[in-house]
Amino acid sequence: MNIHEYQGKQLLSRFGVPVPIGKPAFDLTSAQAAIEQVQAQSGREEVVVKAQIHAGGRGKGGGVVVARDGAAARQAAERLLGMRLVTHQTGPEGRIVKRLLIEQGMDIEREMYVAVVLDRQVGRVAVMASTEGGMDIEEVARSSPEKIVRQHVDPAVGFRSWQARQLCLGLDLLRHGPAIFQQGIKLLSQLVLAFHAMDCSLVEINPLVLTRQGQLVCLDAKLNFDDNALYRHPDIEDLRDLDEEEPAETEARKHDLSYIKLSGDIGCMVNGAGLAMATMDIIRHYGGMPANFLDVGGGASQDKVTAAFKIITRDPAVRGIFINIFGGIMKCDTIAEGVLAAVREVGLSVPLVVRLEGTNVALGKRILDESGLNIVSASDMADGARKILALVRGAQAA
Repeated sequence: MNIHEYQGKQLLSRFGVPVPIGKPAFDLTSAQAAIEQVQAQSGREEVVVKAQIHAGGRGKGGGVVVARDGAAARQAAERLLGMRLVTHQTGPEGRIVKRLLIEQGMDIEREMYVAVVLDRQVGRVAVMASTEGGMDIEEVARSSPEKIVRQHVDPAVGFRSWQARQLCLGLDLLRHGPAIFQQGIKLLSQLVLAFHAMDCSLVEINPLVLTRQGQLVCLDAKLNFDDNALYRHPDIEDLRDLDEEEPAETEARKHDLSYIKLSGDIGCMVNGAGLAMATMDIIRHYGGMPANFLDVGGGASQDKVTAAFKIITRDPAVRGIFINIFGGIMKCDTIAEGVLAAVREVGLSVPLVVRLEGTNVALGKRILDESGLNIVSASDMADGARKILALVRGAQAA
């Protein structure tokens, strides 16, 4: 689950993490009020108007405006609210800006990068830091990996003060004096505490700035959360912005389905995340593009399979559907009954290829074969990928 920058900063401030003075705004009236409040609290005219969407690169796309005074800030708010903001993460369709963050202007001396993230290769939480703040960390990792320092957190002993000191040395904070060095140690500890307390999967501060007044401040904040732990955090769940989420993903969540929309035209329904990834890979191997990742889970019911099929068919980009199921806990006849129920309810306007293997596979195949519907069976995963691509390409040629 993702949240907006202003929401992330509100959460981090609960843990004592230093963030700028800022107020959210949802229309011009609240924007004007936020501008005046931020100016009064910060004691300066300059404010920053930031578009709030679930995507990075907002500054490069024109979604962050430094305004010298209240009039310029209002003009920026008028321009940003309702605009279609396009960044490298939104794709060419962009996102409509419906929320703003009005924030105090700051005198910046240095920009840095810090993050707390789960390192899946090591199986531990990693705290990362770099002197290259304000840049895409992926580019820094490619071009200058030595500029990224990291410490892994041992779950048995937690994040230690010596690790925070090592990271602050990597950020070269000591040259600014012991007071700022101690600020850095405290801030990193607060970020790790927040990460664990809120069951985050990512806490990223880019940039972390040192002001000319000698303060470390999180100028930006990106927080992601482990969906499986949200039941412990109803207050965080309430921060979800459904306008920023793909409607199909929202619908899938209601049925406990793992669904992510992609840019291709081959709809996929699979059980198990590993098999789903392999299915997408083999579609790409034969020259196709998957339209989604959809894992119905190991013990899906007929109703869940029906819901999954409906979600796939509602995507106008889908030109064909490949169902690839290995029945272990999930029985192949259950999958077959769910597919038939969905097809009879919503119809079938695109080619459908089904590969079943595992528990009750013979019964599942017989149910599909005797249905009288235009469903193509596949003997294995590769056969299924080839068949769905041939059917889609044939339909396009016709």
